[in-house]
Amino acid sequence: MASGVAGCTSVSYYAQSIEGHVEIMAARRNVGRLTRDPSTPEALRAKLTSASAIRRFATDELALPDNSSYRSYVDVGRDNVTFAVFAAPQFSLTPITWCFPVFGCVPYRGYFSQKSAAESAAELQRQGLDVYVSGVTAYSTLGWFSDPLLNTMLRQDDTYIASLVFHELAHQKIYVNNDSAFNEAFAVAVETSGVRKWLRATGNRAGLRRYEANRKRNADFLGLISKTRDELRQVYGSPRAPEQMAAAKTATIDRLRMRYRHMRDTRWAGYRGYDAWFNSPINNAKLAATAVYGEQVPAFLRLFDLCSGDYPRFYASVRRMGALPAASREQALKAAATCD
Repeated sequence: MASGVAGCTSVSYYAQSIEGHVEIMAARRNVGRLTRDPSTPEALRAKLTSASAIRRFATDELALPDNSSYRSYVDVGRDNVTFAVFAAPQFSLTPITWCFPVFGCVPYRGYFSQKSAAESAAELQRQGLDVYVSGVTAYSTLGWFSDPLLNTMLRQDDTYIASLVFHELAHQKIYVNNDSAFNEAFAVAVETSGVRKWLRATGNRAGLRRYEANRKRNADFLGLISKTRDELRQVYGSPRAPEQMAAAKTATIDRLRMRYRHMRDTRWAGYRGYDAWFNSPINNAKLAATAVYGEQVPAFLRLFDLCSGDYPRFYASVRRMGALPAASREQALKAAATCD
């Protein structure tokens, strides 16, 4: 099935988006001043000091934009800055997309209010769609505004901060309208290679080992999702009656959970970091959202290696691919044999 494009985005949706963004922009405080201010809590000062060093590394070592983004700070007073609502038909893995000025068409709608996100999700469910709502810790305005560091970005260790800063700045470097899978996989590739380089540069060998272990588990997780998506495509492409298709869909998702538990208890030696994902409802929207961020990442990392880890060359190659027609873009990425 082709994805549905919701072209009629309501005035109220744009109003909440603008209001939420303006509120954050108005609350920005300069990071340098905060770190020098004796009233700044020591824990926050330490996080902001690390974030400043990471921000410099992004420009100096990863050739990411040298602008005013991530040089200010805002505490939004909650655990997530926005909430993304994904939707897909009951028997399709192709997500519904929504189109916006500047950002083009994307497979989600973002809300600054959890209540508004829940209301949107409920309305989509009433239309018979599978729906998934995910909390978001950082977002990019693609360089149109000076994006600040947020308290949601500082809640874990420095590796987490680096991953978010590198990822969001990558969106400012290259963004292809109407191709979220390309954009997100590119940003994850910059994030991954950048974090590895940063951990090596800072001599954090233990952190690098933890990061590589996490990346391996994430690859295993995405492998499970890919296998399940393949199985569901077979189900949805079959001539079954809707009731039979629904039963087959449930059975396929049950197998996914079973495979995860086996992998967790054997290959992962009991690591439970993905339990929450599997213990909550799984549907087409959730599977589609996961695929957007993961499926093309290995191809981008391979291209990065073909470019000998040279970021400007890598960006130039990605930009050339981004200029190709959408139908041939992913194939060009997969088939790339050289950086140029």
